[in-house]
Amino acid sequence: MVHKFHLGDKHVDSSKLLKEIGHYKQDFDNPANSNIAPDGYLTVEEFRNEAKKSLTKMLNEHGIC
Repeated sequence: MVHKFHLGDKHVDSSKLLKEIGHYKQDFDNPANSNIAPDGYLTVEEFRNEAKKSLTKMLNEHGIC
């Protein structure tokens, strides 16, 4: 996984931060670029369906629906 970031000119400790980050050897990949969702992530449609089920269940339990 690769994380890209930009440090603004106003960031006083940018060189210190870059040195600290350099100690980590692990590469990070951005799922938005690879189009591979990590385990446990839902698609928009799956989230919508789960949310509807959960809300309907809660409303029925409280006699609102």
